[in-house]
Amino acid sequence: MRDLLFKAITSSDKKRKALSSSETYDRQGVRNVIRRHLVCIAREIKDASSVERPLPYMYVLRIINHKEQKEKFFCRIKGSVLLFNSGKLFIVSFMHSLKISISAIAHCV
Repeated sequence: MRDLLFKAITSSDKKRKALSSSETYDRQGVRNVIRRHLVCIAREIKDASSVERPLPYMYVLRIINHKEQKEKFFCRIKGSVLLFNSGKLFIVSFMHSLKISISAIAHCV
């Protein structure tokens, strides 16, 4: 069995976009749940001399529980990109996260 869920949300002023997906599937007695999330925010920079880009950021966490037969993985990445379009300078900030959960399925006899 495989379930897929996808959402795309754009703000009314088109400066913020959020994408998320979730995938769940069971195979050979193991349930996998994968969640992805991406958020982008675009802002116009009026004064190019005062541009302060935030520092890139990465966080990774892995948890293994042998007793409960579960494993979790989480990764979050934040960053920004400067873009030049039609004579205007923009900064696009983004945040991407990935969460994976793996667990054994209890079988009913």
